[in-house]
Amino acid sequence: MSRHRTRTRPPVTLALPALLAVAFLLLPLIGILARTEWGEVAAHLTSPGVVQALRLSLFVSLWALGLSLLLGVPLAWLLARVPFKGKAFVRSLVLLPMVLPPTVGGVALLLGFGRRGLLGPWLEGTFGITLPFHTSGAVVAATFVAMPFLVISLEGALGGLKQSYEETAASLGASPVRVFFTVTLPMVAPGLIAGAALTWARALGEFGATITFAGNLPGTTQTLPLQVYLLLQDEPEAATSVSLLLLVIAMAVLIALRGRWTGSPAAARPAAAPEMPDEAAAAAPGTGRTPGAPVPADLPAGVSAALPDGLPDGLPDAPDDGGHWPLHAAVTGFNELTLDAEPGTTIAVVGENGAGKTTLLRALLGLTPRAHAELRLGDTDVTELPPHKRQVAWVPQDGALFPHLSALANTAYGLRARRVPRAEARREAQLWLDRLGVGHLAARKPAQLSGGQAQRVSLARALAARPRLLLLDEPLAALDQTTRARVRHTLRTHLAGFGGVCLIVTHDPVEAVSLADRVLVLADGRTLQDAPPAEVTRHPRSPWVARMLGRNAWSGTASADGLVLTAGGRLVAAEALPEGSRALAIIGPEAVSVHRDRPAGSPRNVWEGSVREITAVGSRLRVLVGSAEAPDLVAEITPEAAAELGLVDGSKVWTSVKATEVTLVEL
Repeated sequence: MSRHRTRTRPPVTLALPALLAVAFLLLPLIGILARTEWGEVAAHLTSPGVVQALRLSLFVSLWALGLSLLLGVPLAWLLARVPFKGKAFVRSLVLLPMVLPPTVGGVALLLGFGRRGLLGPWLEGTFGITLPFHTSGAVVAATFVAMPFLVISLEGALGGLKQSYEETAASLGASPVRVFFTVTLPMVAPGLIAGAALTWARALGEFGATITFAGNLPGTTQTLPLQVYLLLQDEPEAATSVSLLLLVIAMAVLIALRGRWTGSPAAARPAAAPEMPDEAAAAAPGTGRTPGAPVPADLPAGVSAALPDGLPDGLPDAPDDGGHWPLHAAVTGFNELTLDAEPGTTIAVVGENGAGKTTLLRALLGLTPRAHAELRLGDTDVTELPPHKRQVAWVPQDGALFPHLSALANTAYGLRARRVPRAEARREAQLWLDRLGVGHLAARKPAQLSGGQAQRVSLARALAARPRLLLLDEPLAALDQTTRARVRHTLRTHLAGFGGVCLIVTHDPVEAVSLADRVLVLADGRTLQDAPPAEVTRHPRSPWVARMLGRNAWSGTASADGLVLTAGGRLVAAEALPEGSRALAIIGPEAVSVHRDRPAGSPRNVWEGSVREITAVGSRLRVLVGSAEAPDLVAEITPEAAAELGLVDGSKVWTSVKATEVTLVEL
């Protein structure tokens, strides 16, 4: 089926100047083509003087490119990655040769590196190096005017590269230099190639700075642009032919780059092979099975999970080096808290957006100035160690799989960074991929994986790195329910024998209850509650956590018969708290009754309202009821009851809650 695109006709006031600009740029090029004596081009280009100048130009431009790569790549990285005073000044210095008249640049080079310049006498007296009127001077001049193209292009590519890739590589044990060469450079290759091509083309065409600083000596400094200048005086036809050659080279470079002047990180490409859905992958031969299991007893009402009953057959247990590393962390800054945990403890970190969950993980990694962690793992104080030496592995929210590496190479990355032999690292990486049901995808690149598959590979990579502290930032968020249950079970099995501590940030109540030994509730960077999952489920101290667990949560002040609600109204409860204390009332949605008429009988808490929303949760319906007399209330009923009551959005209803169904939690 053909696609019809709507074309917007540009206004004449903009189109006409634009066409004039194109004509202005195109006319000189047409002039070269029109004045070229095509029958003499070959003779002109093969003359001894032109061939000699061409060879010298290639020599000078390639050396200038090499020096630009040697000096410009680190400079671009510094500008893109390191905050320091005077960065704007340094960037201005980089850009200066691009806007400076070339002859002025040549004069500046003479005053800096000439025989009477600032550095020239020392170079000549100490090393016997004389730059002016020498081929090396032509190289310096070309490097001076061309290197900014490389720096600006590569800095743009580095600026577009998410730092989570480099931070994840560091958490896997890779040193900064290894991260740079194995992750950063491969991912910004398009920007590097674009910058290198522009740099070479600019060096090849350099004229003004070269003739001013290095002179115009045949065979020594007379490059092709200088040859054009000389030929223009005596043989204008030959000058036109040589100009055509330089024009063709420049256009070829620009066309090859196809507009990627600033470069970009390696982009994901469409999968080359059809993906296996997560459900199919979970049931594929050799990847295990996921039959259902009972829901954990402490799960809140309305939350269900299908938990598998075993690992895939024939797979070995997770590697265990026998170490045990209790955790002690004192975090200051945005986060103010102290964490102590014994080996094998898994802590679920929950809280609202902005509560400081990710900041806590980054502080433990040593990756953020917002918070600082005094961190001890076992008997080792790692506070002053850089991230790659802490043996703290993490899985960020986006997984941060390296797009240029296969799933197997990604998983083996941390082991290789710790100098594990290649064969052993790949063998262990394959075992971890098999355990998480993605072993058959080992040869695929991240762009060829579904979101759930990629998430499992990133989890396998962190587990394979043999960490002492494992940090997981919503690691199962991209998985479907069936695969999530299977991976949750595999993760729980590994964590049961893990000699360190695991912190897992999650918004999933099933993960918090089924994976964690403790639930750490954060609010504004502080600890609001740190208790076993059963205690947090029964007595949540945060309205947000209560709602995450599927409960209604109303705040207020304790009174003689219950709670005076902050939002207005009263709530009667069977239990009593000290009068005047701040408290939270927890009401299970299954304890809320819904009626079309005002109920009679024993309920102490009755409100009139209207239905605002009806959603399905498993085999039941959740009904959100708004009322002018009380905060919004969620009730859970069966579809049959909803049909009998004739509930639709906007229906007028009455809700009631028995006093004995209200749990008060003192804050």
